[in-house]
Amino acid sequence: MTNKPKVLFLCTGNSARSQMAEALLTRNASEKFDCFSAGLEPKAVHPMTIQVLKEIGIDWSKARSKTLNEYLGKVHFGYMITVCSRAEEKCPVFPGMGQRLHWPFDDPAAVEGDPEAQLTAFRIIRDQIEMKIKSWLESMD
Repeated sequence: MTNKPKVLFLCTGNSARSQMAEALLTRNASEKFDCFSAGLEPKAVHPMTIQVLKEIGIDWSKARSKTLNEYLGKVHFGYMITVCSRAEEKCPVFPGMGQRLHWPFDDPAAVEGDPEAQLTAFRIIRDQIEMKIKSWLESMD
């Protein structure tokens, strides 16, 4: 067992934003944190999530969406970070949770249009999440 704080990224579907955040924090700070993600109403991991992570050298092809219930009462999280406003509004407060943070990002899966426009939205959100993670990590030093 590790003594590293556990971080849970939570969104509604666990298909895009929370998956990206888990992958990016794992890449940037796996020596400091154990990283997890979940959704209130999980859907399959969006193929464009896997694609935009692969573009920056992260193989996320084996990722799966998880429900919050997989962790409740079983894992103590030092941080729970909601990455969408719906999850922030609907997520219950539960005992044993450490610091709760809210980092709202637009849902790239909600973007309509041609595949290139959708892919651009996923790249923008990926980059915004990575900047937020790096800023958060710097604030801890």
